[in-house]
Amino acid sequence: MATLRSGSHILVFPFPAQGHIIPLLDFTHRLALAATDIDLTITVLVTPKNLPFLTQLLAAHPRIQPLVLPFPPHPSIPSAVENLKDLPSRCLPALMHTLGQLYHPLLSWFQSHPSPPSAIVSDMFLGWTQRLASRVGAKHIVFSPSGAMALSIFYSLWMELPRLDDPRDQTAVVSFDKLPNCPKYPWWKISGLYRACVEGDPAMEFIKDIFHANIQSWGLVVNSFNQLERPYFDHLKRVMGCDRVWAVGPLLPLHDHDDLTVAVHRGGSSSVPLDHLLTWLDACEDGEVVYVCFGSQVVLTNDQMAGVASGLEKSGVRFIWSIKEPSVGHVEANYGMIPNGFEDGVA
Repeated sequence: MATLRSGSHILVFPFPAQGHIIPLLDFTHRLALAATDIDLTITVLVTPKNLPFLTQLLAAHPRIQPLVLPFPPHPSIPSAVENLKDLPSRCLPALMHTLGQLYHPLLSWFQSHPSPPSAIVSDMFLGWTQRLASRVGAKHIVFSPSGAMALSIFYSLWMELPRLDDPRDQTAVVSFDKLPNCPKYPWWKISGLYRACVEGDPAMEFIKDIFHANIQSWGLVVNSFNQLERPYFDHLKRVMGCDRVWAVGPLLPLHDHDDLTVAVHRGGSSSVPLDHLLTWLDACEDGEVVYVCFGSQVVLTNDQMAGVASGLEKSGVRFIWSIKEPSVGHVEANYGMIPNGFEDGVA
């Protein structure tokens, strides 16, 4: 990345979702380590219920300061919820939209700060901060928690705005002819956020502006590496019209490599104590264990759970199956339940 200057102040603004906030905090940790010899100030913006995510980072770097702003209300989001992990995935547009209400409180903070940040590093879902950065004279850097190819497709969707000729045909193929290797996907496989877009809806127009603003940003940081995705990094440089696109991944957890147990609460509590899991893994041969996970947002239907469980049991392999705990609503709608007798059958 660009050389850090002594006396610089950077504002880091993660998006409150497991797969977004954790890698950006890991990046912030690396940023702080790289700046140990200079006078660098880092401020991390969160809402109150997301402050615990910063505990480990603040302990490792006492000079990093949290900025806690109240979570803006939204009719689709319960008053006690401030993170996508506690919401169904359909609430992503509402969460992105409501966080835009932090523009004016954050602007007031900038204007009253004796030494305001000269750069804002914000998640790709917080592109409205580019407009704020322009107003206060700061550089805006987008952080992508996932790969360059995925981001290239995201940008293409929101720039080109492809639509179905027949809305009922979910198998219609969408081609990304301007991307390297011209990837093609059936409509049902592309971003659910984009597929939910309704022309003229204020929330969706706001989200479209987010991605357009990202492309206008001063720089881009991607949690991936050139050896894996060089054609897509080159593509992103062309899209942004500059070479300020940095591959910084894969970002590793913030911990002492001799003590992995300190990372136990990164993504929430676990039904299996981490030290037990590590002891079990240490007793396994390399390449012997299959890891099964569908991400921090996905909750499978009970039929899908039964299918995965059956496959694992019949395979006879050793495995770790990471499952998002279903809410009461999920259970009532027949989602997320482990089949009866499965754990005894594979013990």
